[in-house]
Amino acid sequence: MTPKLNFRIIGQGKPVIILHGLFGMLDNWLTIAKKLESAGYMSILIDQRDHGRSEHTDDFSYPLLANDLYKFMEENWIHESYLIGHSMGGKTALQFISEHESMISKLIIVDIGIKKYAAGHDDVFKALFAIDTDILHTRHQAENILRTRLHDNGTIQFLMKNLTRNKSGKYEWKMNLNLLYEKYDNILEEIHFEHPVSTKTLFIKGEKSDYILPEDFISINDVLPEASFSTILNAGHWTHADQPDELFTRIIDFITD
Repeated sequence: MTPKLNFRIIGQGKPVIILHGLFGMLDNWLTIAKKLESAGYMSILIDQRDHGRSEHTDDFSYPLLANDLYKFMEENWIHESYLIGHSMGGKTALQFISEHESMISKLIIVDIGIKKYAAGHDDVFKALFAIDTDILHTRHQAENILRTRLHDNGTIQFLMKNLTRNKSGKYEWKMNLNLLYEKYDNILEEIHFEHPVSTKTLFIKGEKSDYILPEDFISINDVLPEASFSTILNAGHWTHADQPDELFTRIIDFITD
């Protein structure tokens, strides 16, 4: 059964769907969405399943995430759209276009490739599981626990956005933490294409990130022959947070070209 997805629409014009990454939510991309609104586009920000305010499920994989997007577009009468995906959201976007090429005008993938990745979130999962939400009294307590295990303030603040209170006043995670941990191997998985896709695609990498390497270009171009590559200086994996103005420039130049 397809979960109900939380979403937000900003602006009017041709639609641009934006998919966030692991542990993220639609709010992460508000800055870019508002810039797209000013440029005359309609941004559609989506919380993917088991993230943000979307429904929690009992399974998680890119075919499921891509199907969620397909159902969402069908239900909202979106027959064609630009599509932007960051990290995990980028892999959802790649899975989607491998199945529904005709529905996407142009594709933008932010700091992720098509390959299988090695595990890299062990410390994050351990830090999150160290917080017992049943006995948590303040957000400050949770942040202190994260600080004893993680040493990047940006990561800590990013994760803290997931902490919320339910109707009874008890703290809980917006994301489906247990399921994401259980299905983590699926999140690392390679995206398989049954045939090349001719959609114009832009891969944007952060200069300080190693998620996309030069040796990845060949395998990407094998399945996306119209793909081009661009690097944003002084940006890491979260390019939309590190260099939002430059990222927007790359996006708008690509979709208006």
